[in-house]
Amino acid sequence: MDAVARAAALRAEIARHDHAYYVLDAPTVPDAEYDRLFRELQALETAHPELRTADSPTQRVGGRPLSQFAPVRHRVPMLSIRTETDTEASGADAFDARVRRELGLADADARVEYAAELKFDGLAINLRYEDGVLVQAATRGDGETGEDVTQNIRTVRAIPLRLKGTAPAVLEVRGEVYMRRDDFEQLNARQLAAGEKTFVNPRNAAAGSIRQLDPAVAAKRPLSFFAYGLGETIGWPVPATHAEVLDALQAHGFPVCEHRAVLSGAAGLADFHARIAALRDALPFDIDGVVYKVNSLALQQQLGFVTREPRWAVAHKYPAQEAVTLLRDIEVQVGRTGALTPVARLEPVFVGGVTVTNATLHNQDEIDRKDVRIGDWVIVRRAGDVIPEVVAPVPERRAGELPRFDLLARFPRCPVCGSHVVRGMDEAVARCTGGLFCPAQRKQALLHFAGRRAMDIDGLGEKLVDQLVDAAIVKTPVDIYRLGILALANLERMGEKSAQNLLAAIEKSRHTTLARFIFALGIRNVGEATARDLARHFGKLDALLAADEAALQQVPDVGPIVAKSIVEFLGEPHNREVIEQLRAAGVSWQEGEPKDAVSGRLAGRTLVLTGTLPTLSREEAKAMIEGQGGKVAGSVSKKTDYVVAGEEAGSKLAKAQELGITILDEPGLMALLGN
Repeated sequence: MDAVARAAALRAEIARHDHAYYVLDAPTVPDAEYDRLFRELQALETAHPELRTADSPTQRVGGRPLSQFAPVRHRVPMLSIRTETDTEASGADAFDARVRRELGLADADARVEYAAELKFDGLAINLRYEDGVLVQAATRGDGETGEDVTQNIRTVRAIPLRLKGTAPAVLEVRGEVYMRRDDFEQLNARQLAAGEKTFVNPRNAAAGSIRQLDPAVAAKRPLSFFAYGLGETIGWPVPATHAEVLDALQAHGFPVCEHRAVLSGAAGLADFHARIAALRDALPFDIDGVVYKVNSLALQQQLGFVTREPRWAVAHKYPAQEAVTLLRDIEVQVGRTGALTPVARLEPVFVGGVTVTNATLHNQDEIDRKDVRIGDWVIVRRAGDVIPEVVAPVPERRAGELPRFDLLARFPRCPVCGSHVVRGMDEAVARCTGGLFCPAQRKQALLHFAGRRAMDIDGLGEKLVDQLVDAAIVKTPVDIYRLGILALANLERMGEKSAQNLLAAIEKSRHTTLARFIFALGIRNVGEATARDLARHFGKLDALLAADEAALQQVPDVGPIVAKSIVEFLGEPHNREVIEQLRAAGVSWQEGEPKDAVSGRLAGRTLVLTGTLPTLSREEAKAMIEGQGGKVAGSVSKKTDYVVAGEEAGSKLAKAQELGITILDEPGLMALLGN
């Protein structure tokens, strides 16, 4: 095959793969094969520049940076459509009534047929194809004149560079460039890792990408596209309805959103509005409403325009998911595990269908990244049932130089129990150290204390703990050993027999092992294996209580992070008091536990689990490792032998890579276990 034929074949094959991957979401070849085809075409065009065409896939990432965008006058104006701000079904009724009135229809006349689709939250674009090839792309601008962004639009692989099927002399296609939410999150993560600015929302990211003067930057941005209308057409058989226009555009190779329908009358419109509202939060991209259009193009022409808006279309909005308000203060909420979550106290604002006065700020790292300060005007987002969050400040409205917020400086002690607040070296979250005492952590601490692998108090489950804590019968673990038959028998669904069984289990738990007792305390980063190591090493609880960080690091698999967690927990007077009260209540164990020999394929080996494994839960993986004599540690150190990493592995994986520790996936773990 000669170079001309081979180049044409490669262009056609790559275009097919692009359409399958970016439009149909159904990849047809592995990435490596796609890259091989692309490199072959690049090599051919380099050797024979005359073979390079405007519709070649290699032109998606080409082009020099521009000094500015050239103006483009739209041959058919890109007018905006009217917005219906009534977010109830009555908004659909009002639009249908206006259309019927303009068409002179009586109540007895047939219902009007409409095409309904989504209102995407992106950037409107006009694509001009001449003889089937993309020759120009322009933004909406003021509706009459936009900006030439052809170089950047070529980088959007969902947009065909050549039309499929019969090519008309001119076809202008209008649609929305947008960014999926998952792509947006990944882009922001890359921007953050590179020390570059992050984007407020997917719409800003999409618009900013298209308006990049350097197309090489735009090519790195994960943009998508949906077609929804026409501009100028020459030699193209225009269908009779808008729905048929969308079908025709899809046949030409354009992505058209699947969430569209042809409906009759106001009731059909209202039903579509409600159905999409229920789907809204599950969609992979942002929308802010739906669009209704009279389906018949002949009736559209008859209805015409009023000022600069078509009478035949309307955007029926949903309650706004973002709004701007004043950040009055930042407080914290203490969670069940002791995590302190900063909470923004806001000037009340209506967003997402409700009035919002509080919003989460996640953690100190997020506050720093977003540079949010008390006294700022901020963008607040609420989507569906998701907890409202502060997305970003509005720096241009900042009144002078406001001080930065420092959570540890503002809350050195827990606002609930007064214990010290600490933040681990590799953690984003600050935590209260009063685990056995803090009321905010009470239920979680009690459940952990009574757990099967801790003090093993059979019958003391979540529902009963809720009742005991809510009735103020139990406040700390020592109160468990003060329970009597009357207090228990009077609880809901707890008769005398159940109460007696629970009291028997409590009595049995008074005699345990030092390892179980240490694990039951719920010290951060101290799991069962580490608790056993501590019990073996120190032999007596008092020796552990007296140990400093240096002494603790002499224990196998205890590194600086774990040692610091133990010292901080045991250094809190509240926790010490509860421990002494437990001993006084008769909780005991054999001092000087034997350093029992450990056998199995993983004897003497330490593993750390991070992320989510494909089929094994963390508890299952841990049990399998310990069943083969291995230890599962809570943090990575030089003493770690293996790190088992699943999806969304975090800082532990990075630490393992830094230390050169062997990293296993789930199959690697199974092979190590001999399964």
